[in-house]
Amino acid sequence: MNDRLDDVPGAPTAAGATDWTTTPITTDLLRGALELERTEHGLLPHRLPARARAQCADGQLAMAEAQPSGVRLVFRTRATVVELDALRTKNAYQGAPPRPDGVYDLLVDGRLAGQASVTGGNVLMVDMTTGSAETRPGPVGTVRFSGLSDRVKDVEIWLPYNEITQLVALRTDAPVEPLPDGGRRRWLHHGSSISHGSDAASPSTTWPALAGALGGVELTNLGLGGSSLLDPFTARALRDTPADLISVKIGINLVNTDLMRLRAFGPAVHGFLDTIRDGHPTTPLLVISPILCPIHEDTPGPSAPDFSNLTAGRLQFRAAGDPAERAGGKLTLNVIRDELTRLVKQRAADDPHLHYLDGRDLYGEADFAELPLPDQLHPDAATHRRIGERFAALAFGFGGPFAAGLSVGPRQEA
Repeated sequence: MNDRLDDVPGAPTAAGATDWTTTPITTDLLRGALELERTEHGLLPHRLPARARAQCADGQLAMAEAQPSGVRLVFRTRATVVELDALRTKNAYQGAPPRPDGVYDLLVDGRLAGQASVTGGNVLMVDMTTGSAETRPGPVGTVRFSGLSDRVKDVEIWLPYNEITQLVALRTDAPVEPLPDGGRRRWLHHGSSISHGSDAASPSTTWPALAGALGGVELTNLGLGGSSLLDPFTARALRDTPADLISVKIGINLVNTDLMRLRAFGPAVHGFLDTIRDGHPTTPLLVISPILCPIHEDTPGPSAPDFSNLTAGRLQFRAAGDPAERAGGKLTLNVIRDELTRLVKQRAADDPHLHYLDGRDLYGEADFAELPLPDQLHPDAATHRRIGERFAALAFGFGGPFAAGLSVGPRQEA
């Protein structure tokens, strides 16, 4: 995190409200972000540091890391009304149905107490056939939660995982104060759009958020939609972020993008894990292979949008590769799982804190038969819940690599 930031100018007092307290949005009220950037409107949470962002000109990554998956405002208050002014940037895609509005989850003492969306904001119109994008500007909006009890309570506002969100002002009808460190273990997770939250019902119900709540840990989610690509700058961000537990989910985006061949994949995984270990030499580190995705189990990428097969207004995807290309080193999910199994077994001989989880243990063939992937790539809300519950049982449960009470290395401080 950056050092404490100065006050953010507040918006005008809401009509009909009295005795409003406008609280500066600072790092001690925000969790799940690695950095805050001051903009002309307020503060923009980032999930990758500036040095990492400067090393990649990819628009997909820039969009994904600025969407605040797992980022939440956290404070203690007696307030009965909470308002948050925010400027969103919402995605839209040429030729595809409109995407639903992002959701803000209000949790009071750990339980869901309200949901809302913000109005106005910018629209990022993307042409998936050409890769071009255009931003159409809009106004700041307000999310309001009212009718809360006037007792002292711990409040969390989880920001939408699918909208870039600039935080403008926080207003309450009673003072707020930062929550003290509760001593919970810090879980740092990296993965693809599934980890980012794609098609989950809300930000606190993405599978990592659900698993983190069940495991009793503090989540920092570096799930980056379309951008889990073994980038060295992402590995350095993981290396430099304080954590007690680390997991990396590797594979699907490498097939989606048809980014590399088998010859490059193995050394890239080794380098990625080596970099993490430079900063976290004995921290429990869990490597997770892809969940089941039938279109890419044995067919290489890239993934391509299928505009001719819009089912119930939903964009579908297909595998655009040829299974015969595996002989030339093209990656499929089964190829990736086999290689990850081999690499982790090799490394674990000298690294007792390194572990492996087959993603099909989180979502496999029987799950696909019951809960198919609606667009052929991404799980729906029910599947996010299933994956989160299974991960919590397998990773945080008795005998799991993240089980409480296991001996680990010294806690890395911020």
